[in-house]
Amino acid sequence: MTESFRSTPPEQQWAGAGSTGNGYQGSQSPGNDPESGSEIGKALLVGVVGGLISAAGFLVYRRLPEEQKEKLHAQVRSAVQQRISELRQNFNI
Repeated sequence: MTESFRSTPPEQQWAGAGSTGNGYQGSQSPGNDPESGSEIGKALLVGVVGGLISAAGFLVYRRLPEEQKEKLHAQVRSAVQQRISELRQNFNI
């Protein structure tokens, strides 16, 4: 095989001894990445905060008078109908 057709740089060793055989060099693997733990922690934090915000919103919604709830329902219905009509226009449905 000539160097012009080599898919990896010449200084990079081929998968074999000292390699996991999955395309990563040495001990590097997706599970051993130190940054993956922080990414999982950030995703978990975002999920927990989102859950708390939605729970608080639900509690506020439950305490609204029926008149306010109907106004909210009407606003949501009109927003959804508007978005659906935009999508239909864009996709020519």
